Amino acid sequence: MKTGFCFSLALLAMALLSNPVRAQDAAAGKIVFAQCAACHSLDGSNGVGPSLRGIEGRKAGSFQGFHYSRALKATHYAWDAATLDAYIADPQAAIPGNVMPFSGIADKQQRDDLVAFLLTLK
Repeated sequence: MKTGFCFSLALLAMALLSNPVRAQDAAAGKIVFAQCAACHSLDGSNGVGPSLRGIEGRKAGSFQGFHYSRALKATHYAWDAATLDAYIADPQAAIPGNVMPFSGIADKQQRDDLVAFLLTLK
């Protein structure tokens, strides 16, 4: 019994060591951004959604020339890694009443990568 437990523990340790948690990857995030590109630009121009260039530190609902929902304009925070992650995970839960027609990205690694990419856009 003791030998079986030790063997199981060794297998678990090997699995954990062979699959380390991957850090945020902005290059992978650029690929994930393809889901966003139909509505959001990176060049400073507005489309269906506001441009995401320079999003870090920007007050939510404040990009010039874009017509935001009341819900988004009423938020009182600036975009950072935590607020972007929450919004990308589930936009309606993060800011109830916003009108972005996107259900979110459930995969945490994809969100982490996408946020890393978005934070490079100066």
